[in-house]
Amino acid sequence: MIFGATRLDDAWLIDIEPREDERGFFARTWCRQELSAQGLDPEIAQESLSYNRHCGTIRGLHFQRSPHEETKIVRCTRGAIFDVVVDLRPRSPTYLRWQGFELTAENRRALYVPKGFAHGFQTLAENAEIAYQISAFYVPDSAGGYRYDDATFGIAWPLPATVIGERDLSWPAFNADALAPSAS
Repeated sequence: MIFGATRLDDAWLIDIEPREDERGFFARTWCRQELSAQGLDPEIAQESLSYNRHCGTIRGLHFQRSPHEETKIVRCTRGAIFDVVVDLRPRSPTYLRWQGFELTAENRRALYVPKGFAHGFQTLAENAEIAYQISAFYVPDSAGGYRYDDATFGIAWPLPATVIGERDLSWPAFNADALAPSAS
């Protein structure tokens, strides 16, 4: 696994190191030892799959509040997405900054999303599938989010939004006083 730093403190891009031969290739996509050696959370409590029918679909911006924060490793396994993370940690040098990454089935990249970040994505293709490895069990009462178009973040989504769920449209505007992910 190859770990690439992003502009956001503690968020990482993860590329595979394919071992190729006449059959194709084989590559490690997750390794407890390599994640730990990088200082990253290697815990996986569950894995989830998101299927999205239409190009331009937006999901997010989601997070889990303390004490149920979660680390995620996100990979697009079919199609393509514009994956976005926002640093919500008040003491972080990259607090309230966002960064977007193109994850595709072809580039096989993954994004490591640390605790204390909001996460969302927009599909760039029809029938996109996204796999999530998640460090903690989902606790519905700890689920939080902000609107995809919140002016505080100013995310530049690459396409017009075509489909957004009711819940994602109902998230509040950012309010630093109400923020409850990790304060780390």
